[in-house]
Amino acid sequence: MDVRVDELGNLKVRALAGELRAVVGKLRRRLLEQSHIGDLTSSQISVLARLERDGPATISTLARAEGMRQQSMGTIISALLREGFISASPDPTDGRQTILTLTDASRQRIRASRSIREDWLYRAIQNHLSPAEQDVLESAVEHLKRLADSETISK
Repeated sequence: MDVRVDELGNLKVRALAGELRAVVGKLRRRLLEQSHIGDLTSSQISVLARLERDGPATISTLARAEGMRQQSMGTIISALLREGFISASPDPTDGRQTILTLTDASRQRIRASRSIREDWLYRAIQNHLSPAEQDVLESAVEHLKRLADSETISK
């Protein structure tokens, strides 16, 4: 194999990776601009999303899952409790632990926020992409899912 061809291929993939990172970041920011669940930090939003996705959890479980110290998670949880986004109850099997759960009001806010973002994205796709481009996007989404689900690959 020609080393030059291989190097050019690597450069092309590296450039694609950089461009994809930037575009995904910009799209994420645009979606976040569309709707807020209040004046929450990205860490607070991440914790709410995890509780919605994975169900009730303890502070230590959330801290491990989010890759942060338990003390830092405690600060996030305190703010979410104060604002009524989550509720806390004693763990029935271990009285030393507290189980954190989304409140019904929080679930409604999350659903409403998601609906607003999806509506914005729907309108953007409808207004800015032709039917043929929408088909290409549909195919690209499948590829993006595979990338999102891929494990870290070491060289």
